[in-house]
Amino acid sequence: MLTERQNQMLKLIVERYIKDPTPVGSKVISKTLNCSSATIRNEMATLEDLGLLEKTHTSSGRIPSEKGYRYYVDNLMELKKMNAEDMLKLQIVFRNQQLALSDVITKSLQVISDMMNYTTVVLGSTSHENLLKQIEVVPIDDVSIIVIIVTDKGHVEHKSIKLQDVPLEEVKKTVGLINNLISGTPIDEVSTKLEYEVKPIIGNYVKQHEQLYNAFYHVFNDFTNQEVNIVGRHKILEQPEFSSNIEKIKTVFNKLEDRETLRSIEEDGDNNIKVYIGNENNIDSDVTVIKTKFKSGDEEGTIAIIGPKRMEYDRVVGMLEYMKENIER
Repeated sequence: MLTERQNQMLKLIVERYIKDPTPVGSKVISKTLNCSSATIRNEMATLEDLGLLEKTHTSSGRIPSEKGYRYYVDNLMELKKMNAEDMLKLQIVFRNQQLALSDVITKSLQVISDMMNYTTVVLGSTSHENLLKQIEVVPIDDVSIIVIIVTDKGHVEHKSIKLQDVPLEEVKKTVGLINNLISGTPIDEVSTKLEYEVKPIIGNYVKQHEQLYNAFYHVFNDFTNQEVNIVGRHKILEQPEFSSNIEKIKTVFNKLEDRETLRSIEEDGDNNIKVYIGNENNIDSDVTVIKTKFKSGDEEGTIAIIGPKRMEYDRVVGMLEYMKENIER
């Protein structure tokens, strides 16, 4: 157990380093805690011996270690209430009745990504749990139609596509063929069924079959891949920890491009907010992942915020709690 002064000191160092990524020296702390520099140096040395602080080669100051961040999150962190400006930006999204839940989540994560300069991720419920009920089309003009996908659980997605010189009758024939052959198929198997059951015979019924087949194939493929949606992928690379290290940028960016790595974020844990610091996550030792699961009606998934270990933990956890509360309301 740390003493009260050591707790105060560690909390102060972590929170100062989060705001300004430069090592924290004893003079800064002695002014705040009303202790002599010698006393502070002794306490800092103790915290370093305990593995909670690290000394850099370029300064006499200290920075939090991975263990120090973990101790801070578990024992010292005080949740920061959202300020009025941040809350208003998110409320505008959540109160938009015209948005589907998936769009609400994506747009609110975009707001958070822009506010905090972190990367955000939403992972939806697995596609094999949703069966295709039917597809419908709504013509917009001579070249544009909206394809509406409805699942057995009432989930509805829509996507606008453009077709060149294709009569509406041809579109309707294609829709009828797809509904007859693959209704009841798990969403993540639809693309395979299109390839092996629809593609070989569509030419017998539809004249412009190639353009129509390709259009509908891409619609379903996009729908299935929405299982992982990453927002602000480049944001984390703008952090000081990564901006000057080309190899680190490559490593982190490749992990953020890897869908399997991102999907693994949702594998474990209950519905509480979880914090994975450095080596506790599978993205990078200089990264923190904070995540929570959500469930609203038949829809469920995981939302996560990815940033440097020097993350504003108190603010991020507060934002995720606010998001989860509004999604599940």
